Amino acid sequence: MTELLRRDDAGNPPRLLIDDEGGSPLRCCLTKAEAGAEIALVSYAPLRRWAVENGVEPGAYDEVGPVFVHAGECPGQEGDGWPVAHTAQRVLRAYTAKGTIHSGRLLPAGADPEAGLEELFAEPEVAVVHVRAVEFGCFQFAAHRS
Repeated sequence: MTELLRRDDAGNPPRLLIDDEGGSPLRCCLTKAEAGAEIALVSYAPLRRWAVENGVEPGAYDEVGPVFVHAGECPGQEGDGWPVAHTAQRVLRAYTAKGTIHSGRLLPAGADPEAGLEELFAEPEVAVVHVRAVEFGCFQFAAHRS
C-alpha cells in the first residue's frame, strides 16, 4: 500500500486530507479512520494487482476505484477473520482463477459474513472474492481461497 502514497493505480499522486469527523473506511488496516486522522484518497485496482501476482489477465474486469489509506504509518490489520469495521451491508463479488467474474452475493447487514464466503468458496471455480460497500461500490478487501 505504501507505493500508493507516491503514485496510485491510475498514475496520480494521492489526495491527502484530514478526516475531521472520522469514520472513513481505511483499506490499509481494514478499520475506520479516527477523527482528525490524516488519510489519503487513492485509486486502487485490486483485481489487477491479484492478476499480476497470479499470472492472469483481468481484461474488462480490471477496474480502478477510490479507497482511503493512512497517509503515514499504518498499524496494519489486527487479528484474523472478518474486520469488525466492515459489518454493514456488502456485496461479495467472486472471480475465477482466470480473472473473470463468476458470481456475486448481496450480504445484508447483520448476516454471517463467513457463511457468505464459505458459500462462494464451495464453488470450485472461485479463486478470490472481493468485498465491496453497497453504498458507493467501493472495494473493501479481498478474501482468497486457502
